Amino acid sequence: MARAQGARALMALAFETTYGTPPASGFTRMPFASTSLGAEQPLLNSELLGYGRDPLAPIKDAVTSDGDVVVPLDAEAFGFWLKAAFGAPTTTGVEAPYTHEFQSGSWTLPSMSIETGMPEVPRFAMYSGCVLDQFTWQMQRAGLLTATARLVAQGETVATTTSAGTPAALELKRFGHFNGAITRNGTALGNVVSAEITYANNLDRIETIRNDGRIDGADPSIAALTGRIEVRFADQTLVTQAINGEACEMEFAYALPTGESFTFTVHAVYLPRPRIEISGPQGVQATFDWQAARDSVVGRMCTATLVNDVETY
Repeated sequence: MARAQGARALMALAFETTYGTPPASGFTRMPFASTSLGAEQPLLNSELLGYGRDPLAPIKDAVTSDGDVVVPLDAEAFGFWLKAAFGAPTTTGVEAPYTHEFQSGSWTLPSMSIETGMPEVPRFAMYSGCVLDQFTWQMQRAGLLTATARLVAQGETVATTTSAGTPAALELKRFGHFNGAITRNGTALGNVVSAEITYANNLDRIETIRNDGRIDGADPSIAALTGRIEVRFADQTLVTQAINGEACEMEFAYALPTGESFTFTVHAVYLPRPRIEISGPQGVQATFDWQAARDSVVGRMCTATLVNDVETY
């Protein structure tokens, strides 16, 4: 009897035309490191009395379909997750390389169908109506560079054969931490030990009464863009900005020698006044838990720019 192994797991993704309806074709094979995407349905204990000490059979509760997908930050596949987070990009270029610009602030977000497959069982689970609730990643000096995408799905359908056909393959061109750079108002920001970026659509699940137990949708509400930067305390620039309550523009960027790049620009970053602690003889560090807001000049909170050889998303 075959046993399921993560090493043989597959994932395919396609954007939906109608929410909750998987498309018949157009799936793309997606690289991923792990996933908790799944459906669960808890049981409710019976509260009825009069039948002795032994309980009556439990009752099924509502179905919840959601989970996280850990994906690499790469030059091509990551564009699908950016589209899920912000909506369709504005693409420029008549030939490769193409520049895809994703902007925050869209009132509508595309939904996706995602199939995870374990062919040795076989089990192919199709999650329809997937909407991206949040994605986050960290910048540091070493290690593997990945992002975590949190999804809210409408439902799960399990089959013994794939419904994704033969997914299109992408070339994996992965960014690394050593490709990263951080700038503040166009100038390189030095002494940064680590950084964390979290963008959230703060989805509102439409939990209506249905005979299949599924939700009617997941609507985006007020977005949030937060993060943290930890720096070696070398000057008063960031502390002065925090005290004055001013905003700055911060850019988190990666670039490959082959020309592909990913730039995430936060147009208005506000810093809190941090506690500066001296904990010993080692270097002094300061941590800023920053928040972003809509920039009145640019007209949005953030812009993600992906340069690659993909013609359209």
